Amino acid sequence: MKFTVSSTGLLSHLQAISRVINAKSPLPILDNFLFKIEGGKLIMTASDLETTLVTTMDLDASEGDGSIALSAKILLETLKEFSDQPLTFEINDENLAMAIKSETGVFNFIGQNGDEYPKMPTLADDANSFTVGVHTLSSGIIKTIFATADDELRQVMNGIFFDITTEDITFVASDAHKLVRIKTTAAKGDSICSFILPKKPTNLLKNILPKEEGDVQIKFDSKNACFTLSNYTMMCRLVEGRFPNYNSVIPQNNPYKAILDRASLMNVLRRVSVFSNQATNLVKLEFSANELVVSAQDLDFSVSAKEQMTCQYEGEPMKIGFKSSFLIEILSNLSSQDIVIELADPSRAGLVLPFEQEAQEDTLMLIMPMSLND
Repeated sequence: MKFTVSSTGLLSHLQAISRVINAKSPLPILDNFLFKIEGGKLIMTASDLETTLVTTMDLDASEGDGSIALSAKILLETLKEFSDQPLTFEINDENLAMAIKSETGVFNFIGQNGDEYPKMPTLADDANSFTVGVHTLSSGIIKTIFATADDELRQVMNGIFFDITTEDITFVASDAHKLVRIKTTAAKGDSICSFILPKKPTNLLKNILPKEEGDVQIKFDSKNACFTLSNYTMMCRLVEGRFPNYNSVIPQNNPYKAILDRASLMNVLRRVSVFSNQATNLVKLEFSANELVVSAQDLDFSVSAKEQMTCQYEGEPMKIGFKSSFLIEILSNLSSQDIVIELADPSRAGLVLPFEQEAQEDTLMLIMPMSLND
């Protein structure tokens, strides 16, 4: 086999799929990329057995079809040192010796039999299927992934829940301290169905979606999901189990509402939280007519801070405590200039919403309160 390809084009594709490869692979061959030459195209695969990412690029020239597994470390470290130039890969089909020829040199190493590379799993015949725009999927993932958990005991919390109906799709993530729900009417399914996408494939999609255009075809059964993009195909194992009823934890009647400038509130929280107890990060928010007072203290070190900011507030004066790092994280994952904080009482969750929702999107973020000692 022999083929010629652009060095920077090949590096770009390999870097994108290399994130699948684990530092300690369950099988030695998974330290390799699978190269398959077929009909003038190069099909590249990386896998860790649970997630497989495939990408394709056109070849400048090729002779013969076939497959070979090549060291990911050698390829990536060699390719990133080349300026943009054509590279010719010559493969001896008998002993799998590989020679990469550049304008000025030749680089030799041995590949492995491509037939030994694990095959991608197939979906059941009755797999569910729906289509979603690249921007819609990317927005849903970026806004929710920060709220996913790392919980050994409750695996269902360690991913993004896709709740699909015939009218909309809802992305949900929660770590029991905070919850994010993004509902979009820009996409829908043919039936009511759902799945939980693990954190690793979610992060892979987060990285490759911004470079894509068009629609993403998503098919899934009870165990696996397949995402088909214009330049990539990803097959991954799903989190098994039932995601909690997220709507039941969202308080519905919240008579106290405050409208605040998002950036100003974040800056106040960052300053005041420096003086909070390092173990709890507790900050106190005191709402009253047209004013919010944010305060924190650490009695062990005799430090405290208090800062006022203006806001529009409806309702009786209220004091409520939050973990500052969680509240800052929520605010930094919203994009609107102004936000609305809705409250019921100091013992119930607070809702953080954009003042103006984006088109065809309903964003809701929830944060659990912390008890105040005063």
